[in-house]
Amino acid sequence: MPPSLKELWRNIPPELETLSNYLKPVKQWLEGEAAKGDYVLVQGDFGATYIMVNFSFRNGLIPIYSTTERKAIEQTLSDGSIQLQHFFRHRMFRRYEGACH
Repeated sequence: MPPSLKELWRNIPPELETLSNYLKPVKQWLEGEAAKGDYVLVQGDFGATYIMVNFSFRNGLIPIYSTTERKAIEQTLSDGSIQLQHFFRHRMFRRYEGACH
């Protein structure tokens, strides 16, 4: 994905009531770059993800997302405060399932 579209995807304005126009450049790019049967990694803003997963299904693409194993370690420090560490490990890519599939 070109840097300008990565930036667009990372910074979806929370005040937009609809994302249809906002996501047009991403859809247009995918239409030009992806072929039926290609895998498309879709994750991020919940609403945008939903839209792009359905777009992928309609266009014969295979939308996937990353799964992680999560572990948290909690440690009480000498001053009584609690330190919490989170560890994330990529496990696999999983296909989205849905009515459009």
